Amino acid sequence: MATKTGNLSIHSENIFPIIKKWLYSDHDIFMRELISNGCDAITKLKKLDMIGEFQVPEDNHYSIQVSVSPENKTLTFTDNGIGMTAEEVEEYINQIAFSGAEAFLEQYKDKTGDDQIIGHFGLGFYSAFMVADKVTIDTLSYREGAAPVHWECDGGTEYSMEDGSRTERGTEITLYLNEDSTEFSNEYRAREVIKKYCSFMPEEIYLTNLDAPEEEPEPEHKDGEDGECECGHDHSPKPLNDTTPLWTKHPNDCTDEEYKEFYRNVFLDFKEPLFWIHLNMDYPFNLKGILYFPQMGNEYESLEGTIKLYNNQVFIADNIKEVIPEFLLLLKGTIDCPDLPLNVSRSALQNDGFVKKISDYITKKVADKLSGMCKTDREAYEKYWDDISPFIKFGCLKDQKFNEKMKDYILFRNLDDAYLTLPDYLEAAKEKHENKVFYVTDAVTQASYIQMFRKEGMDAVMLTHAIDTPFITYLEQNNTDVKFLRIDADISDIFKDGEDEEEQKELTDALAEIFRKALGKESLSVKAEKLKDASVSSLILSSEEGRRTAEMMKMYGMSGMDPAMFGSVISETLVLNANNALVQYVKDHPEGEHTPLLCQQLYDLAMLANQPLSADAMTQFLARSNEILGMLIKE
Repeated sequence: MATKTGNLSIHSENIFPIIKKWLYSDHDIFMRELISNGCDAITKLKKLDMIGEFQVPEDNHYSIQVSVSPENKTLTFTDNGIGMTAEEVEEYINQIAFSGAEAFLEQYKDKTGDDQIIGHFGLGFYSAFMVADKVTIDTLSYREGAAPVHWECDGGTEYSMEDGSRTERGTEITLYLNEDSTEFSNEYRAREVIKKYCSFMPEEIYLTNLDAPEEEPEPEHKDGEDGECECGHDHSPKPLNDTTPLWTKHPNDCTDEEYKEFYRNVFLDFKEPLFWIHLNMDYPFNLKGILYFPQMGNEYESLEGTIKLYNNQVFIADNIKEVIPEFLLLLKGTIDCPDLPLNVSRSALQNDGFVKKISDYITKKVADKLSGMCKTDREAYEKYWDDISPFIKFGCLKDQKFNEKMKDYILFRNLDDAYLTLPDYLEAAKEKHENKVFYVTDAVTQASYIQMFRKEGMDAVMLTHAIDTPFITYLEQNNTDVKFLRIDADISDIFKDGEDEEEQKELTDALAEIFRKALGKESLSVKAEKLKDASVSSLILSSEEGRRTAEMMKMYGMSGMDPAMFGSVISETLVLNANNALVQYVKDHPEGEHTPLLCQQLYDLAMLANQPLSADAMTQFLARSNEILGMLIKE
């Protein structure tokens, strides 16, 4: 064939796919595209072999070879797939956006059945020019009597094509990297990118450094007559990828250890996952994958999951929220959906009804798994609850359908470490505090309140996650007759020791004057109560609404703003137990020598039971405690 030159032809009707295809955010994605093309070439040849149009030699071993040369600044991709004739190069390479994969599928769609070919728009090859000044192709078609073809282009619209010298079936693409992209000819950088995008591609991928010195085999590592090492070890090159990832297998064929090993290898998380869901759907769309529930504990705020999205085992991206429901991004997992395009704008995904169906299906499968576990294996569900509750609560907040499926399986851990549903708790507590749910956010700082509850035979639930504040507000909106109150938000009549209102007012007025003067807090809110538990001296009661608003503002980065802007006021009331000996001493000795000291100590004790003291306040509290102990010794 005489050398031919010409201009690349762009199909105007395919301009839109071209625009979408070029919306690459990372230049390293070219490696995924070129390796994918090699996989496509092999897949086509396998299909021809399957329908009897080509006989693959018995010693054939399909693979993609990636070769780097740091000295020459080149990167080469070689496959032993279907290859191309001059006419096919003309059609598939010279006419940008004419997809060879689509043409092949159209020709053989009635014979091959399965259409697992990666390419869509025919532009993947041209991603090479993002990093290369010049690209060459050497290819030889599988067709009998086909002539090899050499093609090259320097990145403009001009190309040259002539007879080539390739003697083996397949295609070799060489990139002459530009100065800004020579990093990709580094063996370790190339390995990193292949691992990122191609870890599970369906054909074996090998990497070779053409400039690396050849290593002499050690004496004890010599090949025997059968090609194996005489020491009994296999020293043959190993592919960089796993061609049969776990999600491609049927769940019944996978062991627990295989699931755990896959989790460790893919996510580099050596804490065992709690459990997992194996997705395996063929209709109405093809979707496979594995979702893992990692150990979360109380680290909800810093938790970041990873859902890896694949198309025919080709990595697309992490955490595409248009496909994966937002609340599922707390999990870790892999999802492979061949019906999704490899490259498409997120705005298009947002408006794609098919993508919404995929998202809904994943949500349903997760809800079915969790609700099924609660119904059939309650013991395991309770064991996992503290870890998975932030995820479930976040899901209920973000997805109404998920909430509908899970609302009856929300558990609350009470003071005795038993797990109850909301109806169970309300039923048990209706005689003490009907439709009120008391909760604890910190069992240590709120210990005195817990003690009072226990003595009165009352219960509370543990809500220690950051998500709990918006979640209980959400529950109140959906259960208007239920009110959640933190254990320090209200001292109801059940804690009082039978006092009349006039007596209470006198006690309050007297103690308020003494404490405001001693503490120098004229606006301090004080309330005197005769509580049944005489060991409790003082408590701080916080307004539930104001405190919740402040917590929500802090969560959304608005902690410097005034809650009053949102109609809420943070109020704190110092409750003094008139049945306590220390409080009685203060009441009876308003001008006593030690009264100011005791007032300050009782106030700090109440604050400590509610929240940590500031550094200065804690320093003063400790010094005062030492002073009081010193007074006891002197007496």
